[in-house]
Amino acid sequence: MYNSTRIQHITLCLIAAIAMCSCSLFTRKHQSGAIVEVYNQYLYEHDLAAVTAGLHWEDSAIAAENFIRQWAIEILEAEEGRKIADDELKEMVKDYQTALYKYSYEQKLVNQRMPKDIEDSLVIRFYNEHPEVYVLKESLVKGILLTLPNDAPDLKKVRNWLAEPNEKNLEALEKYAYRNASGYELFLDEWRQEHQLTTLLPMENNDFTKLLKTKSQIELHDSISTYILHVTDKVLKGETMPIEYARPQIEAILLAERQVTYLHEERNKLYDEALRFKKIKRYDR
Repeated sequence: MYNSTRIQHITLCLIAAIAMCSCSLFTRKHQSGAIVEVYNQYLYEHDLAAVTAGLHWEDSAIAAENFIRQWAIEILEAEEGRKIADDELKEMVKDYQTALYKYSYEQKLVNQRMPKDIEDSLVIRFYNEHPEVYVLKESLVKGILLTLPNDAPDLKKVRNWLAEPNEKNLEALEKYAYRNASGYELFLDEWRQEHQLTTLLPMENNDFTKLLKTKSQIELHDSISTYILHVTDKVLKGETMPIEYARPQIEAILLAERQVTYLHEERNKLYDEALRFKKIKRYDR
């Protein structure tokens, strides 16, 4: 095992040798940024930059040497592995390489050429054809949630502002919340899942869905705070989720289906084009 002084010495000698080397071939490589070569593979200065960034020069030298050593060992082991690889392993490597190239080509096609926009009519049709898929496992809510100290002033005004959340009342509510509230959530245009709200409320034995069925403004208390949830819109557990909430899921499914069809068509085009330009040659059997 090398001690740190020995490693530093080796690394500094390596750097000095690189700088002083008069060999024209290596000088050319050094000028291009290469500092180590193993089996025609090169390690460059910028590869070490991320490893040594922010380190003291002594630590930097150790980190650089360790990186160079590990990099070289991986290449050496791979090269030795090639020498002893049997036909089965070589075939596996070839198949894996082919699969990677194929995957890369298909991903490029999908990312750069396949249309990504999903028409509203397709979303609506899929939604209507699969209502059983979009049954809610928990309730959804839009509204306002306010958390206040139990001794907060003017609670009657707060309840009135929440009961009619127009522009004027929302402005008053926001100013009040800034001064008095320990929590203020405004989600009039965004669906919140039941679990996202119940974690903020002292539910204990309360059934959230049951409360939603009978109330549009839920007020709960614990020993410290008062929690007021005003509900402007709701869809209860067991009902069909709103289409705008289901849309991201539907679009993902439709895009996956489109990708399958698109790649099938592109493969056929590729094959037909190869035949046309005689890239595929058939021989009599």
